[in-house]
Amino acid sequence: MKFPELHHLGVCAAVLLLGSLALANPPQGGYHLLKKYELGAPPGGKEYWDYITFDASTRRLYISHNTEVKVVDADSGTIIGDIPDLKRVHGIALVPDLGRGFISDGGADEAVVFDVKTLKVTGHIKTGGNPDCILYEPTSKHIFTMNGKSNDATVIDPVTETVVATIPMGGRPEYAVADGKGMIYDNIEDRDEVVALDSHTNTVKAHWPIAPSGGATAMEMDVQHRRLFIGGRNKVLAIMDADTGKVLQTFPIGDGVDTNIYEPETALLFTATREGTLHIFHEDTPDKFSLVETIKTEFGARNMALDSKTHKLFIDTADFAPAAAPTTEQPKPQPTPVSGTFRLSVYGR
Repeated sequence: MKFPELHHLGVCAAVLLLGSLALANPPQGGYHLLKKYELGAPPGGKEYWDYITFDASTRRLYISHNTEVKVVDADSGTIIGDIPDLKRVHGIALVPDLGRGFISDGGADEAVVFDVKTLKVTGHIKTGGNPDCILYEPTSKHIFTMNGKSNDATVIDPVTETVVATIPMGGRPEYAVADGKGMIYDNIEDRDEVVALDSHTNTVKAHWPIAPSGGATAMEMDVQHRRLFIGGRNKVLAIMDADTGKVLQTFPIGDGVDTNIYEPETALLFTATREGTLHIFHEDTPDKFSLVETIKTEFGARNMALDSKTHKLFIDTADFAPAAAPTTEQPKPQPTPVSGTFRLSVYGR
């Protein structure tokens, strides 16, 4: 839609005013559990989950669940369907213009293509080893998978469903975000750094240290103000300038972070951790953030999605059995999720 010049300027001014008001007036806290939806046992009985993708246009949640993707109505919690017979699901990226979705199947070293209307698998594309994060970059119109085993990124043309490039990442890539202008930023988990990747040339342009954060997994971005939010497994959240790589501020967070989500309308940043804490920060200015509140969720509740229409958060987890006794082979055993207890929790104000 094309606006007359003055109308366009008015719209821009209104957007800037709303953005400045959101930064100037930090909202009150009060996030709490609203409801829970049971999602059932995974095929094969082994509980595992990873990314959640929310599609605002269809009000659907695409939820990683071991060897399947659960598709859930975000308003009712009803299971609409599933995409079965996968190996180990990590993430789901959607390309609405094509009516297709792409799943990173880490167990099969491939991206799996499905029809978003029928949920039927329509294709398999070989990637690097153990594709984890998967995203659609809108300016190059390519799909990118971040491959944790082969330390590279696979670039896919979603129209032809073919691989067009493989990019060495210099370490184990984790969560990635796109700025909508052609740049992709990715955590290199084993190198304690962020890389800036140009999606038009398919080359890495910069490597930036994230200290004092380390073991970074979660990544999010305030696109307007060019700020990256980096969640480290050493329990430090770092806020970085996306143009210079400078770490501007850090916060202590809980153990086992796996998701950061930024909401531009409220200037809130949500950080979910495996230990069962949800940290909520506010962007007072682009260079200063403050903690709004930290609420107790449930153990394992590290993956989430946000509905910007209702401002509700969707977080999944399960019950856990106590960790086994330490052994020489497994000196630090972890609690294991109980099959059949997988659920979706909804948080809001």
